[in-house]
Amino acid sequence: MSVDQELVQRVQAGDKSAFDVLIMKYQQRIINVITGFVHDPVEAQDVAQEAFIKAYRAIPNFRGDSAFYTWLYRIAINTSKNHLTARARRPPAMDVDAADATNTYDAPELKEFETPESNLVSNELEQAIHQAIDELQEDTATAIKLREFEGMSYEEISEAMDCPIGTVRSRIFRAREAIEQRIQMIMGEGEQP
Repeated sequence: MSVDQELVQRVQAGDKSAFDVLIMKYQQRIINVITGFVHDPVEAQDVAQEAFIKAYRAIPNFRGDSAFYTWLYRIAINTSKNHLTARARRPPAMDVDAADATNTYDAPELKEFETPESNLVSNELEQAIHQAIDELQEDTATAIKLREFEGMSYEEISEAMDCPIGTVRSRIFRAREAIEQRIQMIMGEGEQP
């Protein structure tokens, strides 16, 4: 029996501290997964907390058909998608207060010594990648995020997304093609006179 299985059984028997151990073990990985969907780090932590609450409530029904980690990933992905759907329905946030804007002088990214040109190119590439991923179909975007941002194997992604490995490979291939095309488009624009 794996450590996770033992901890799950302890939680199912009423030992709340065993769930704390599972949270400590997977918290950062789950936050990383969620950050792939929810780009705001503070929001991502809130969504992660919500995902762990859902997992805690659902753990009595966990049968162990898949690894606990995979089960938790599914919950995190679904919670992220639900959060994004709910956020899209909310009215836009208010503008930044002038008093808050003065705090940007303490921002560490303003103290870096990279050239403005290198920062611009880096930011454009990052934006292009995220935009390309955001334009993908949901399943394709999820597959590439789990592979590239989380470092999951094809087998783990197949289990987490409940689809064949061939489908995972196809989705990741299509995602990489779309990202490559977007980067070439950006780089091509930069070379024009």
